[in-house]
Amino acid sequence: MTRPLVLQNLRIVDPSRKLDEIGTIIVGDDGRILAAGKDAQNQGVPADAFVKDCAGLTAVPGLVDARVFVGEPGSEHRETIESASRAAATGGVTSFIAMPDTDPVIDDIALVEFVQKTARDKALVNVHPAAALTKGLLGQEMTEIGLLRDAGAVCFTNGRQPVHDTLVLRRAMTYAREFGAVVALGTRDKYLGANGVMNEGLLASWLGLPGVPREAEIIPLERDLRIAGLTRAAYHAAEISVPESAETIRIARERGTNVTCGISINHLTLNENDIGEYRTFFKLSPPLRTEDDRVAMVEALADGTIDIIVSSHDPQDVDTKRLPFADAADGAIGLETLAAAALRLYHSGEVPLMRLIDALSTRPSAIFGLDAGTLKPGARADIAVIDLDEPWVLHKETLVSRSKNTPFENARFTGRVVQTYVAGELVHSA
Repeated sequence: MTRPLVLQNLRIVDPSRKLDEIGTIIVGDDGRILAAGKDAQNQGVPADAFVKDCAGLTAVPGLVDARVFVGEPGSEHRETIESASRAAATGGVTSFIAMPDTDPVIDDIALVEFVQKTARDKALVNVHPAAALTKGLLGQEMTEIGLLRDAGAVCFTNGRQPVHDTLVLRRAMTYAREFGAVVALGTRDKYLGANGVMNEGLLASWLGLPGVPREAEIIPLERDLRIAGLTRAAYHAAEISVPESAETIRIARERGTNVTCGISINHLTLNENDIGEYRTFFKLSPPLRTEDDRVAMVEALADGTIDIIVSSHDPQDVDTKRLPFADAADGAIGLETLAAAALRLYHSGEVPLMRLIDALSTRPSAIFGLDAGTLKPGARADIAVIDLDEPWVLHKETLVSRSKNTPFENARFTGRVVQTYVAGELVHSA
């Protein structure tokens, strides 16, 4: 039980209801929303409610991040479920899906339950486990999809590893369809560009680094989409990065394939030129692409071809990042900067705020069947309150994540999450 909460005089943006208006949010003592909108104040303020004037601020459904790598179990020095949840709260993320790339891999019921119990005991936000699609993420033998689904896994993925065996993938997708489960896969060819460390092109040649061609993403994506069409499974392309991938998904949808897709905030706001003089915090998978690619992907997000934005939060420590560029591990943290970086697209006029919040909250909730992504009455009061116009600079010392490998170090942002509520409880205040 929590104390009733009333947030007054704020702009409410709720894509689930196509709502964008100045109003009030009233949260009951059960942590559920009683009313949200311009007419909410007419219902009266509950007795003993905490009333806060939020004039000049904007409330949106708490963000939902569908691709978060957490070190626990096995690499707690990089990130724990608890520290990831604090980073998430700082960035307005009230729910995230934890990838199964841990040690041991999340591929059996006991480990799914471990993630859930640890989250209940220690996390500030809602943590949902994704289970491995294949045992050990080896791509050879599928996991017990039905049992893992019943245990609480919200989707099935091979994490950083694609499934190369098409017969295994067909069987796994068929089983997933029978249990109503989403199969979320990354797409990178095992051989094409296997030694590549950045986008293949002129810049890679200038830097003397081996490149990853865009075909290394497109070819396995086209293959996966054909198998998804064959099995009628719900398929989610976890992280695309080139316009040809977006076009491939458009064509698959025209054929009737049940497909959704995501993109990392890094590929919407950064490009290969940010690598500069071999800056390893910009070494990602898929690699950062050209500026023309970035612009095209932003357009695909705006028109709805790309469904969701993820942080692809992937903590790495100094032992894996402070190395020559070719030897450094892929990955960057992103939970804390997801909202602020995304707001760059709003302030530039490239993506309307309604579509942006839809991609950050409402749509991922719908794809993965989560109780989130809306401010409608009766919903759990997961709320991010944002000052859309606050200027600030990200300093590494202020990062909450255990790892500090952010590509946005010393970046200037406009727009900041100032309050985060989970089930009506304040879990972050700037």
